[in-house]
Amino acid sequence: MQNENEKTGLTVLRENVFQLKQEIAKVIVGQDKLIDLLIVSLLANGHVLLEGVPGVAKTLTIRLLSQAISASYSRIQFTPDLMPSDVTGTSVFNSGTGAFEFVQGPIFANLVLIDEINRAPAKTQSALFEVMQERQVTIDGKAYKMAAPFAIFATQNPLEHEGTYQLPEAQMDRFLFKLNVGYPAAEDEVKILHNAHTRRGTHELDEVSPVLSAANILNFQKQVHFIKVEDHLIKYISDLAIATRNHPSVYLGASPRAATNILISAKAMAAIQGREFVIPEDIHSILNPVLEHRIYLTPEKELEGIMPADVVSEIIHSLEIPR
Repeated sequence: MQNENEKTGLTVLRENVFQLKQEIAKVIVGQDKLIDLLIVSLLANGHVLLEGVPGVAKTLTIRLLSQAISASYSRIQFTPDLMPSDVTGTSVFNSGTGAFEFVQGPIFANLVLIDEINRAPAKTQSALFEVMQERQVTIDGKAYKMAAPFAIFATQNPLEHEGTYQLPEAQMDRFLFKLNVGYPAAEDEVKILHNAHTRRGTHELDEVSPVLSAANILNFQKQVHFIKVEDHLIKYISDLAIATRNHPSVYLGASPRAATNILISAKAMAAIQGREFVIPEDIHSILNPVLEHRIYLTPEKELEGIMPADVVSEIIHSLEIPR
């Protein structure tokens, strides 16, 4: 009976995820893998960093995702003069009661888009450390919990460095995924232009309707934890993480948190396909997004043009894939 209930639950999950993808696909063309990984991040209860040049619909994609989910949404534009209190909120004196009252900042939402995250200095970035890891902010010694589900989607431009700040390693490690958003294929760009032409001035958001609720997301997150992972695959995940630390091209390898993120992401990937167990392909499909921003190469290898993705690919081919 339990297995039947699990299968029924996963069928509902897969069908709902399909509906969610269909809604977003009304506007976003040719980004199926990106959409899959964004949904996986939600089900894995993680945060995402999206990197790409301006104009490739990073912000629009997240806005459409939030539009298709009936949950609270907030957008924060990071700038060099942004203060931590502008993100988390601050205590304001109420003359009527004669006491200070906490006024919530824009971080208090289910889905939070932080645009151009690398434009704010370290002092403002520090405001995100606690909330990304512990889902709470502490103001004047009092902790304020985030409403679940809670996810941060941050964007940054990889090319423009003037007026930007490099995110610290500890903060990068708090992102479940780093996703690179590239230019669309030629045929996809034609579809984008065609859609823009036939839309005739109406806004993209008007085409997308909510198909999921915050309660649905929470329920699906619980289901993900019950996806089965065989012991030999758990060992394989550990071997992959350890291999990054021992690789001659790597200065700093994947942390134990990274290995845990590989596990939960692979389970979420299996879940959106309606499978109650993880297979090696699930692990491989999320490996680069989990590891790319956590692997730091030696200076010599960076000068040679080696990329973290190259190291990940080499490690996959060097280890025996369990079956």
